[in-house]
Amino acid sequence: MENMQNGISELLRSSLGREELLTKVIECFPYPIEVYAPDGTTVLVNRAMLNEYHVSDPDEIVGKYNLFKDPSIIASGQMNAVKKAFQGETVFFPDVKVPLEEIAERYGIRDLDVEAVYQDITLFPIPDDKQKVAYVVALLINRRVYRGRNEIEKAKEYIENCWKDPYDAEKTAKAACLSKSHFAKLFKKCTGVTPREYHLNYRIEKLKEMLRDTNLTVAQAFAACNMEYNGHSARVFKEKTGFPFQLSQDVLTEMRGDLWCLSLRICKTERMNQSGHYPISRNCLPKWWSYSPTQFRFLPLTAQQR
Repeated sequence: MENMQNGISELLRSSLGREELLTKVIECFPYPIEVYAPDGTTVLVNRAMLNEYHVSDPDEIVGKYNLFKDPSIIASGQMNAVKKAFQGETVFFPDVKVPLEEIAERYGIRDLDVEAVYQDITLFPIPDDKQKVAYVVALLINRRVYRGRNEIEKAKEYIENCWKDPYDAEKTAKAACLSKSHFAKLFKKCTGVTPREYHLNYRIEKLKEMLRDTNLTVAQAFAACNMEYNGHSARVFKEKTGFPFQLSQDVLTEMRGDLWCLSLRICKTERMNQSGHYPISRNCLPKWWSYSPTQFRFLPLTAQQR
């Protein structure tokens, strides 16, 4: 996500010197964008920003909102990081909970149809001809959106915020303001899985993200998710994904990233077959790739090997 936002930032910067083009790019951009003057005052918002918060008139924001005076930012303790963007740095804030109640009160919004929104926010500077910060742009991309004011959305939000902790049925039901028995039935009816399964599936997805980080060992990836590599968690992960004995094509596509550097993160203690290869189905591999048991990774075949 951060890499994608960096790419978008460069796209906007590349339009500098072509003011008409830059204005059109910002206005037509599908993600919310807000532009600030060096003193933190909003000078421009795009249509996506207005639609996101059901604001009909940009004049309700432009010239009236000041980033440095936002009580939610001050309370979060992130103001020093925000100011770095006004000093010439690009700053990334992942998974930020949007203060919807404050926004609704600020702009008199009564028809917001969301319970909670979490965004990835990038602040980056736009320099003038003398390389001084002329403006700072905020790019906001929704990471998680919980629509509708209902108990299930509140429970999902609680689970996804506390995914590292062991599942607690009582606390989850309390977050939804329901009894445990009623909550469990209602949650499965609405989602198709039990709250415990939802929690487990979310943890598995987070673990997959960690396993794609080639700077982490498998054990470190498990530890980062508060899961035991050699314990029950590892067995559950294998049962849910088939990893490391099998790897589905969609998981492989997700995990491989830069194919030249793909590492399946296979534990070296797994037993190889007689040919010296791990028992992974050939059908799971992308075309023209072969597993190297010496490097513990998949490598592309040369033209001669094909």
